[in-house]
Amino acid sequence: MEVQIIKVTTSPQVDVVARLAKTIWPDHYSPIIGRDQVDYMLGKYQTPKTILAQMDQEGNSYFLIYSDFVPVGYIGIIEKHNELFLSKLYILSTERGKGIGHAAIDFLKAKCREIGAPYITLTVNKQNLNSICAYEKLGFENYGEVVTDIGKGYVMDDYLMRLRISPR
Repeated sequence: MEVQIIKVTTSPQVDVVARLAKTIWPDHYSPIIGRDQVDYMLGKYQTPKTILAQMDQEGNSYFLIYSDFVPVGYIGIIEKHNELFLSKLYILSTERGKGIGHAAIDFLKAKCREIGAPYITLTVNKQNLNSICAYEKLGFENYGEVVTDIGKGYVMDDYLMRLRISPR
């Protein structure tokens, strides 16, 4: 299995990200936060239009993850002065457990070294136990909690996690 991670720079690539989100999010998050909130969040954050706005106006970078030349997931990051914020790491359920997530984290570690950031940080839903466990196995530590109002009566109730990156 060959894993490639490629920066999203074109509208067709953005469309692939949005299609992956429409497949991955309902499958993964509906049991945790309910289908209504998933649909709301997809519409607010993961349409081609909103993804392009995040890239153009908010400093987000997206990357497609390919396994054997087939898109199987995506990454969203924001480079900050002392950290790399991992806003999105999503992999199709059929592709989990194959080392793709580990390859994505290795890619992000290299990105951190490139920009001189000592941490990868992220937020993860407190009820997302499988992802929390996966992040902990990769060396991430919980360092707090945050509740974010995202509108329409919905909140994101998350843990803050981070991974310290050695400079090598």
